[in-house]
Amino acid sequence: MHGMSNTILAVSNLVNVGVIAVHLLAALFLIIFILLHSGKGSGLSDMFGGTSGLSGGTSVERRLDQITVVTAVIFGLTTFWLAWQWK
Repeated sequence: MHGMSNTILAVSNLVNVGVIAVHLLAALFLIIFILLHSGKGSGLSDMFGGTSGLSGGTSVERRLDQITVVTAVIFGLTTFWLAWQWK
């Protein structure tokens, strides 16, 4: 019985190490993907309520948006997992 609890503890620690690795990668990629986004406004008129295009941008920008959202969700889920594990 004692060996079984050690095995469960070892698997739990291994899962936590994996989640930490995914969390660190998600944090790194989230920073990179956010920095890759182009700015929305480029002048004073945009800053003070000027018109801006409502098109979604190019397909590359939309794809970058999707990848950024997925990365943020992964980062959020791993954050909640790690907070739950180390309460």
